[in-house]
Amino acid sequence: MITIQLSVFFMIIYMLKFLTITAQSSLTAVVLGTEWVSFQRLSPVEMILTSLGVCCFCQLWSSMLYNFCSHFHPSYEFWYFRIVWEFTNILSFWLTSLLAVFYCVKVFSFSHPTFWLKWRIVRLVPRLLLASLLISCVSIIFAAVGHYSKIQLISKRHFPRNSTMTERLEIFLWDFSMRQQVVVLIIPFLLFLASTVLLMALLFQHLRQMKDHHTSHSNSSPEAHSTSLRSLAIFLIFFTSYFLTLLISIWGVLFNKGSWFWAWEAIIYALVSIHLTSLMLSSPKLKRVLKVRYWGLEAA
Repeated sequence: MITIQLSVFFMIIYMLKFLTITAQSSLTAVVLGTEWVSFQRLSPVEMILTSLGVCCFCQLWSSMLYNFCSHFHPSYEFWYFRIVWEFTNILSFWLTSLLAVFYCVKVFSFSHPTFWLKWRIVRLVPRLLLASLLISCVSIIFAAVGHYSKIQLISKRHFPRNSTMTERLEIFLWDFSMRQQVVVLIIPFLLFLASTVLLMALLFQHLRQMKDHHTSHSNSSPEAHSTSLRSLAIFLIFFTSYFLTLLISIWGVLFNKGSWFWAWEAIIYALVSIHLTSLMLSSPKLKRVLKVRYWGLEAA
């Protein structure tokens, strides 16, 4: 059983991660949003990153409100915060998979110039963003109905009539809810996994071709490919870790989540912070802003 002191410690870590992710998502949305307002255009990658920034910001606040309200005042009145968190979490998975698919198509088109999807995906990104939003809305309808039904059944526990049937329905709804949460996350995750692995294979193939036909003026290109491969590997590891952590949290295995609640939340949002950092570094504009901020802090 985890001690109160450790719970407080992990709660502080969770709050630090909350502040970090708030700053990251806000910076992403503000920088790229200002770019859109100023020039009335954004690249496809920046559109996806802006959407992810807004999505992570909403996800973080809904998580924080739900965690603190349900932990210090356990009640099913706060279930709508949980629904908002689930919706933004599903949407963030679809947006991340969309980003992986876009990069995969872009790199694949380098070695296959006639690839027909090369030009279409650039124009399709706004529609794909809308499709991700609609899929997330449809997915969350089932979750909302399930949560509402569970609350109605729990409120009728004290009625002696049909108690056996009520218990069976409650077990069925809990089982359905867990399976539904897993399914709506595993589909975009598998799409992300397939796209990222294919992207790494394409980059590795290009890198090997460059080394076979190395010239004195192309030394920087293999180095850039190697850096991209390392970044993708790190991104894949941490996003997969985040996905597995969510699965463990959903199924409630390995340990008692009640006693390790804040430790588990701190681990989840540490992975979210690393995930956001890797996404921010993939944007030249965001990387430039981070460098300016870093040098400004050093100069001060």
